[in-house]
Amino acid sequence: MLDLVIRNGLVVEPNAARVADVAISGGRIAAIGPGIADAARATIDAAGLIVFPGGIDAHVHFNEPGRTEWEGIATGSRAAAVGGVTCFADMPLNSTPPVVTAAAFDAKHAAATAQSQTDFAIWGGLVPGHLADLPELAARGVIGFKAFMANSGIDDFAAADDATLRQGMEIAARLDRPVAVHAEDDVLTTRLANEALAAGKITPRDYLDSRPIEAELLAIARAIQFAAETGCQLHIVHVSSAAGVALVTAARANGTRVTCETCPHYLALTENDVIWLGAVAKCAPPIRAADEVAKLWEEVLAGRVDLLASDHSPAPWGMKTDANFFRVWGGIAGCQTLLPLMFCEAHRERSLPLTKLAQLLAAGPARVFRLPNKGVLRVGYDADLTLIDPQAGVPLTEKHLEYRHKLSPYLGRPIHGLVRRTLLRGETIYAIDEPPPEKPRGKLVWP
Repeated sequence: MLDLVIRNGLVVEPNAARVADVAISGGRIAAIGPGIADAARATIDAAGLIVFPGGIDAHVHFNEPGRTEWEGIATGSRAAAVGGVTCFADMPLNSTPPVVTAAAFDAKHAAATAQSQTDFAIWGGLVPGHLADLPELAARGVIGFKAFMANSGIDDFAAADDATLRQGMEIAARLDRPVAVHAEDDVLTTRLANEALAAGKITPRDYLDSRPIEAELLAIARAIQFAAETGCQLHIVHVSSAAGVALVTAARANGTRVTCETCPHYLALTENDVIWLGAVAKCAPPIRAADEVAKLWEEVLAGRVDLLASDHSPAPWGMKTDANFFRVWGGIAGCQTLLPLMFCEAHRERSLPLTKLAQLLAAGPARVFRLPNKGVLRVGYDADLTLIDPQAGVPLTEKHLEYRHKLSPYLGRPIHGLVRRTLLRGETIYAIDEPPPEKPRGKLVWP
């Protein structure tokens, strides 16, 4: 007997979306097709709903252990599940100590196992002084190594100078793990920021001007050069410009192993929103002008961006309330709105097919980071899925947010594409009218 059959939904498979049933047994998808007649212990009628692969958010900062008051795995994973995400990958910072040693990995693994509503993966850190720790982190199961090419804003996670980054890429290539880089040129951004501050320029507009697209392009080009020389798999996180994507596309055509992601805030907001909204919309690289946002959308629609990720980077209210915008904590809360917002923007506004959207939000991250049995609705794969109501939607309010701190640049924005249910390996981890599960079900996902 089957455990569950989800009936009559519009099932988004890798190459097509069709009305069908999804049969689940032992946490895996057992069959997909119309009119599955096998007996099941439970059924869900998904008529009128979209049966979408569970989202994979490959870039979050849940900040546990050490800075749990900024978010924490319990609230962060709950928010992710409410947003249709069934697996997240937690960055090595801003938790403290950062995940640059085996002991730090073990602490994060234990915290996530005890609390996470969703499955999870863990990033290791590539920082000066800890290159010798990379092999042990790989043996523990990290999906890759994160490096900053500019100041991270966190004292215990130093930027990787060129020598450290290149040597780290050599080690990562031998370990068969990708290196992900925050690509901004530190020399240029530091100089421009210091010049602005010296002149008393402290507004959001001044901050935006201090981190131009040129800084992103200089760093991306340098990282690509190192990847080509070492054979390392390179991933550029949160690309904010079409020109940055173009560098990745050209390098890939020349045989370099490089992929890239962008984030909802680079597609749904413009620099005018930063000036209007202030601290809740501050990030690095910063949000760009409307014409640049349009160009970035062209890259997404053309299939040249590998995946979408939230870069969920929350902080307490007190860190977002400084008159000097340079001192405001830079990070946007977005793991709960990743899938619904992109469904609304891409499917309803941009006519991006559901199959392509599923590639960006689920199959893409599973492919890039080699997460087994994840990311697609296919027989034999984990039964990770979310049921979306394409007609329902209300303006986002604080009461909808599961974050520890109810901060979002999307408050008040109508978001059509309501997540009604999220299932992890066939078990409901979120349903709109039901209490959350009593016990967390998340497990570590190894590459």
